[in-house]
Amino acid sequence: MAAARGRALRVARTAWKVFCYGLGTLVAVVLAVQCWFYAHVLWWRLYEPASTAFMQARIERLREKDPKAKLAHQWVGYERISAQLKRAVVAAEDAKFVGHEGFDWEAISKAIEKNEKKGRVVAGASTISQQLAKNLFLSGERSWVRKGQEAAITWMLEATLGKRRILELYLNFAEWGEGVFGAEAAARYHFGVGAAALSAPQAAFLAAILPSPRRYAPGRITPYVASRIETILARMPAAQIP
Repeated sequence: MAAARGRALRVARTAWKVFCYGLGTLVAVVLAVQCWFYAHVLWWRLYEPASTAFMQARIERLREKDPKAKLAHQWVGYERISAQLKRAVVAAEDAKFVGHEGFDWEAISKAIEKNEKKGRVVAGASTISQQLAKNLFLSGERSWVRKGQEAAITWMLEATLGKRRILELYLNFAEWGEGVFGAEAAARYHFGVGAAALSAPQAAFLAAILPSPRRYAPGRITPYVASRIETILARMPAAQIP
């Protein structure tokens, strides 16, 4: 009996050690990954990314059909992007952008309530900071692990970069057409002008198509988009930008 208890105790101790080592390894890996993300965020305080995870995923898909496919993208500084576009995007995507710390809790609560009533996901509440976190680093998959990582990166962005830099990065890497990324490429693709020259209606159009940018060729304005443009134009004067 004593020998059996001894063996059981040794097995339990071994199992506990394995568990502790495994947990420690997992924690170390998670911390290393977070440090990798944070190192990039720190670097991007001064230097722009050459590309993003979302851009890499898009070019891979395009090259499945055309091996020579390229993305249209050109970085432009914050001051070279029309204030109209800044206001339009904030009005359309994240009206509380300047005031929140990365998350719009009121919008999140309303989205959860709406989704519960419908029994499926019909509304989202991602802020500009959350969208940037996803575009820079993450895949398009939906999972709680990915959402948790998105939240962690959002906190890093908000704590490190500031609102002006976050909006600058977002406007330079948002998708605005099939293989079209950033405000400069979008302005030239849709209107034949630079990002600095965008008018209020043009900016409102670009903000209106952000949720589904690949559906809209240059000059294509559906009744839904026309309605969104009117709404965005009405909200733009009140939109606060950094």
